[in-house]
Amino acid sequence: MSLQPPSLAVRSKGGAAHSTKAVILVGGPSRGTRFRPLSMELPKPLFPVAGHPIIEHCFRAITKIPEIKEVFIIGYYEESVFQPFINSISNVFPQLSVKYLREYQALGTAGGLYHFRDVILKGKPERFFVLNADVCCSFPLTEMLKLYDDKDAEAVMLGTRVANEAATNFGCIVSDAHTKRVLHYVEKPESQISNLINCGVYLFSTDTIFPAIRSAIKRRTERPRLLSYPSSENLESSFFQGDEDDEDKENAVIRLEQDVLSDVADSRQFFVLETKDFWRQIKTAGSAVPANALYLTKAFQSGSDELAAPSANIIPPVYIHPSAQVDPTAKLGPNVSIGPRVHVGAGVRIKESIVLEDSEIKHDACVLYTIVGWKSKIGAWARVEGTPTPIASHSTSIVKNGVKVQTVTILGKECSVGDEVRVQNCVCLPYKDLKRDVANEVIM
Repeated sequence: MSLQPPSLAVRSKGGAAHSTKAVILVGGPSRGTRFRPLSMELPKPLFPVAGHPIIEHCFRAITKIPEIKEVFIIGYYEESVFQPFINSISNVFPQLSVKYLREYQALGTAGGLYHFRDVILKGKPERFFVLNADVCCSFPLTEMLKLYDDKDAEAVMLGTRVANEAATNFGCIVSDAHTKRVLHYVEKPESQISNLINCGVYLFSTDTIFPAIRSAIKRRTERPRLLSYPSSENLESSFFQGDEDDEDKENAVIRLEQDVLSDVADSRQFFVLETKDFWRQIKTAGSAVPANALYLTKAFQSGSDELAAPSANIIPPVYIHPSAQVDPTAKLGPNVSIGPRVHVGAGVRIKESIVLEDSEIKHDACVLYTIVGWKSKIGAWARVEGTPTPIASHSTSIVKNGVKVQTVTILGKECSVGDEVRVQNCVCLPYKDLKRDVANEVIM
C-alpha cells in the first residue's frame, strides 16, 4: 500500500475511504487492580471524572478531527460491559462509527492492534491515532496531525516534561530539540536519560506500525526457549507461536512501549509533539481526584455551561449533576464533581473531591481530597479527608509513620461514616460501616 500524500488525505472527505481512524486501548479486568476498590464496581475507563467517563474525554478530543469517522475500542472486557457506553456515545456523536473489539486474552498494547489489523486497515486508512484510556490530558490531536504532515512522519507521539526524579517511572524520550525527531526511546530506564516522557498518545502510519509490530513478534520467536528453567512455562505465554507467516496464531503479549517504539525511533521518521498543557496518568484510584481537577479546570477555562455558576458558596470549578440536591448553605469547590441523585445537606464543606451517584452527605460534614463511593453515607459533623499534594506530583501516596498511605481517601460502594467520625488517608472497601475515628489504614 503506497502512502497517500497528506494534502490529498485531508481533502478525501465523503469518499468510501477515510484517511484517519482512531483506536482507544482500555485493557481488561485482570489489570486495573491499582484502581480498586473503585474498579470492583466499574471498569476504570468508565469511571466518571469531571462528570463524564474517563474514556469519553478521549472521544471529545477525537471529534475535533472531522475526518475521523471510525473509532475502535480494544480491550478484553466482555462486550456487554462497554455496550451501554457505546450506545450513549453514538447518540452524542452520531458522526462516529464506534466498535468494540474484544481480545481473546491480554495481548498487550501492540498485540491487540496487530490482532485486529485487518479491521483497522479496512478502507485503507493512511494513519490512525492510538490513545490509552487511562490518560488525562487535553489530547492535542490536531497539532499531532499537523506535525505528522509537516514532517512527512511515519509516527508521532505526545510527550511532556516532568520533574527529573519522576522521569524514570515513565517511558523517556531523547529528541532533537530543533527538528523534534525522536532519537532514542527507553521504557522506564534504570538511570535518567531525559525528563521528556511518553504521554501514551500516538499517531501511526499504517505502513510503518504493523511491520514494526510484526518484527517485534518475530524477535520473540527467535529467542532461545529457556526450557530448562522452571519459569519457562511463564515465559512460554509471551512467545509468538509458529513461524512469521502463521497469521492465525499470533499469541504474544507485545507492548508498544517496551517492544516496538525503540525500533520505530531508529527509522528516523518518528517525531514527538511536546505538550505544555496538563497531563496525568490515571493508574491508582486516588489519581482520579487530580485528573478530576485538571478536566474541570479545562472545562472552566473553555467556558463550559455544564459547570455550576460561581457564587458565594460555589468556588469554581464545580460540576453538579442536574439530578443532585445540594443545600444552598453547603460550600463546594474548588475541583468538585457531584454525581447523579446525590444529597448534600446544610453547612456541608466539599473540596477537591468526587462524590458518586446516590450518595448522601449529612449536615455540617466535611469532605476533602476524597472519593465518596456509590450509595455511601457520611454522617453529620463527620470529617472525611485525604492529604493535599502538589498538582505537579505524579504520586498519590505518601509515607506516614513509616507506612505508605494514599493521599486521597477512598470510600468504596455503600460505605457509611458515622456522625462526628473522622476518617483520614484511608482506603475503605465496599459495604463497611465506620463508627470510630480511623487514619492511615486500608479497611477490609
